[in-house]
Amino acid sequence: MPVRPLLPLWGALLAAAVGGVALDASFPSLGIWPLAFPAVALSLVSLIGRSAWSAFLVGVVFAAAFYFPHISWADTFLGDDPFAWAPWVALASVESLLHGAGAVLIALAYRWIPRARDTTAIRALVLPAVVAAIWTWRETTLGSWPYGGFAWGRIAMTQSESPLARVTSWVGVSGLTFLMVLLCALLVEAVRLAARTPAARRAWLVVAPVLTAVVLLVVPQFPTAPVGSISVGAVQGNGPAAYMDARAPFDVLNAQIAASAPLREQDVDVVLWPEGGVDSDPLYNTGTARVLDELVDAYGAPLLMNAASARGGDPTSPEVPIYNTSMLWTGDGEPQLHSKRHPVPFGEYVPDRPFFEALAPDLIGLIQREYTPGDDSPVFEVGAARIGLAICFDVISDGLIGEGIGDGAQVFMFQTNNADFRGSDENLQQLAFARMRAIETGRSVVNLSTTGTSQIIAADGATLDALPIDEAGLMVADVELRDGTTPGVAIAPAVDAAMLLGLVALVLAGVLAPRRGRA
Repeated sequence: MPVRPLLPLWGALLAAAVGGVALDASFPSLGIWPLAFPAVALSLVSLIGRSAWSAFLVGVVFAAAFYFPHISWADTFLGDDPFAWAPWVALASVESLLHGAGAVLIALAYRWIPRARDTTAIRALVLPAVVAAIWTWRETTLGSWPYGGFAWGRIAMTQSESPLARVTSWVGVSGLTFLMVLLCALLVEAVRLAARTPAARRAWLVVAPVLTAVVLLVVPQFPTAPVGSISVGAVQGNGPAAYMDARAPFDVLNAQIAASAPLREQDVDVVLWPEGGVDSDPLYNTGTARVLDELVDAYGAPLLMNAASARGGDPTSPEVPIYNTSMLWTGDGEPQLHSKRHPVPFGEYVPDRPFFEALAPDLIGLIQREYTPGDDSPVFEVGAARIGLAICFDVISDGLIGEGIGDGAQVFMFQTNNADFRGSDENLQQLAFARMRAIETGRSVVNLSTTGTSQIIAADGATLDALPIDEAGLMVADVELRDGTTPGVAIAPAVDAAMLLGLVALVLAGVLAPRRGRA
């Protein structure tokens, strides 16, 4: 029996558009996290019974209604350039098209699986699980491809302020996405099946959705073990740190020094500066190195800072690779180094530059940076404490966070530079990701920006201290250290791999469905 569309095409397009807008509203700055559920449900309902081409169209509309407002901050990166809108439109368009391609697979699941075997159990349980797995697989795939992907729209990340965030400590971010989509798909199927199920048996249709909802709501956070604390002085300098900001040499460094002045009278274990807090390479510029030596001596503590670094070579030489590098500067011997693992394409480097430069030479010519990916450990040792790192957008990388825990991180310090996106939701979205990492790993997080918003976040996601946007300031706190690996971190790679089972089930259903149709 063919699966008929639940909605006419115009209704499906409307439902998809409303769902996309609702999903954006579930992220900061609005942050209305319950809206993520009707957003997903509207997307699923709009795809049921659709042909491949109409499913692609509906999926593109859903994604466009989400991505265009969600990442509208991307048009601020190039400042007042007349083509500043181009990165935003290009990124949102590419994500929408790729999302639409994934929507075709979900539509095929709704078509093929009931045709392969049409029973109440298959429709009520197996079909929702396959749909949720395909959705989650699409999410993780687009988070890593192309050019490293763009994982800024993960469904689970809407829940950083909700009680559901605790579930990530057991199943990770991808696991929470799967459970959220599963709940929506279970409810959709329960409503669809109610019409063909005798009244006496309809109550069974809500058992699986209710159990899934209970799991999401009542599971406590996995406990990690407190093992002491580290005193941190985190400094938001609010200097002219945007790529297109007009500034003189050392303006950003001087802003950080000025905001750090009270630390000369404080007793801290480490001073933390944000990404790009030093606007010259101290591994090459001996003058900058001397200034940092004097600061470390004045603070009586090592300085965890960040700069673009040629690793000791001449940064003006085209033969010397440049890294976005965090350094633990002690003034005594070589600093500990960690370079950004995933430089941002078309922001921190241009992939396939000759090709894209031929398409848009003036626009690509504005982006002169060419950062090289790092491969060093994302953990620094400060005394007996081990500090996990993620530079800016690296906070979205499950693999890097897991590597930090594997290397012994007891606290995370995320350095970022949001100056390129002043006045937008970008810094609040990134802050939500940092909060989710605290809950997922059971670790305190210091999320520090050049221009804000900066926060110290407890292992349960509570905000301990904060600095507002566009203000220079200082946070001084004893930040808890913790040991222990949460299941969510330990099984994250396995959860991602398990989502491939949804594709396997789809292929098997596609093979079986024609045979059963002929029978």
